[in-house]
Amino acid sequence: MTAEQSTEITLPCKECQAGVMHRKFVTYITYMADELVSVPDFPAWVCDVCGRREYDAQALTRLSLLLSPHAGKSTMRHTHPTRRTPPKPKASRTAKPD
Repeated sequence: MTAEQSTEITLPCKECQAGVMHRKFVTYITYMADELVSVPDFPAWVCDVCGRREYDAQALTRLSLLLSPHAGKSTMRHTHPTRRTPPKPKASRTAKPD
């Protein structure tokens, strides 16, 4: 057993309860708005017996933010352009008739 194998984190499988979940990088495939999305090298926990996959929650959050239709857009809402109040008309200085 190498030093790398002895420090590997493993978890018991919740599905089959016989296998062990190992952290691996897999291809994540999903549909978003009728579009097939494939992400290579996605972090997941994979059971060595039944093959169950549990995807990394933080990576899923990051992916959903990246694929959001609002990604890269400003979060501030501008309903109206900046309006300025027009200047008040100056009082006219006309001479009063005698």
